[in-house]
Amino acid sequence: MSAGGVRRFARLRQSLFKRRYWSKYRFTAGNDVRLFCSGDDFFGALIARIDAATHDVALETYIFSDDEAGLAVADALKRAASRGVRVRVITDGIGTARLPMFNDWPQAGIEHRIYNPHLFGRFGFSRTHRKLAAVDDTYAFCGGINIVDDFDQNGTRLPYSRWDFAVELHGPVVADVRDAFEQQWQRIRSGHRTAESLRPDLTPSPDDHRSLRRARLRTSSHARRPDLRSAAEPYVAFIARDNLINRRAIEKAYLTAIGQARTEVLLANPYFMPGRKLRRALVFAARRGIDVRLVIGRKEFAALDYAVPFLYRSLLKAGVKIAEYEKTMLHGKVAVVDSNWATVGSSNLDALSLVLNNEANVMLVQHREIDELRNAILLAFRDARRIDLARYEARPAGERLINWLAYTAYRAVMKLLTVGGYD
Repeated sequence: MSAGGVRRFARLRQSLFKRRYWSKYRFTAGNDVRLFCSGDDFFGALIARIDAATHDVALETYIFSDDEAGLAVADALKRAASRGVRVRVITDGIGTARLPMFNDWPQAGIEHRIYNPHLFGRFGFSRTHRKLAAVDDTYAFCGGINIVDDFDQNGTRLPYSRWDFAVELHGPVVADVRDAFEQQWQRIRSGHRTAESLRPDLTPSPDDHRSLRRARLRTSSHARRPDLRSAAEPYVAFIARDNLINRRAIEKAYLTAIGQARTEVLLANPYFMPGRKLRRALVFAARRGIDVRLVIGRKEFAALDYAVPFLYRSLLKAGVKIAEYEKTMLHGKVAVVDSNWATVGSSNLDALSLVLNNEANVMLVQHREIDELRNAILLAFRDARRIDLARYEARPAGERLINWLAYTAYRAVMKLLTVGGYD
């Protein structure tokens, strides 16, 4: 690394620690975490929790399909409502079609709200891309898995189940997932409000036992600021990204973790178009000897397949290892740093997820599930096609031009949609 590069990296690292980004997140101990590596396992666990619910089920998803997986979840929601459980569902106006089953939900006792029903609505171009569920203030789910058949990709049968992840949570962090859903539920009803009015109200209502239960959960474990390098016990933090209070929360979590890395950074993401800060953090990490590996999905959006390779050159030259995964549809949005920090969630590393859409991720520190996730990413890296710097730079001039045009067009559109927020 050049002397100038070393100085720039030192300033970045110092800034990350000085600003103490971790203090913006509510880390809690005493949580149980269960990792799901496929939709089949996830749906079975979700349905089991819904069937055991006694008073409340909340579900938010970008896609709710009317295929076998979606119908099974919908039937479980109906069964819960028939027992007197309050059941609420949020779907996205573009991600989910107006399904016939939705017409039956009110009569079945299911409350359903649609986030931003039109392409450009009162929330602009923003979508809710989150995949969340909370059951009885006791269990919560967060990840990248939509309510859709694990083998279906827009009507095409995948050769293997979709590569995706979710976690089940049990413990103090459940209250944070619940708060995020409640804010979204109210936001859809009333539209954007001031940031202060959207902050969780922790004062329990005397006539609402669910509010009292959430308050008890929240006070049972105080917020903490773990250092990835020395945390002695497992921690969990839930991050909900929106366009009011937590605009850069997920991006800053990635920046902080990468800035603290000592040996290894593993990222897997289907849409890899991060802004300059995140790309620069990966470059600096690789230049200081960190093993940085990226697993990038392909063949879902042709425009991104052409645009993403434009970013490879600076990363490869810095020593970042890149592999393109084509075994099946890579949909997981996950990362592991130094085997002691991980994130699982709905946020892609692109302008829409990092700047515009509503997203949700979970951060894990020192949890045993991190090793399982790390092994899954390393296996995907081995199964993927490695990008070689020499072959990359020897691409035909026409291909290089197409990559540049696709990237430039993407950047211009994202600048417009995010009102200049994408860097």
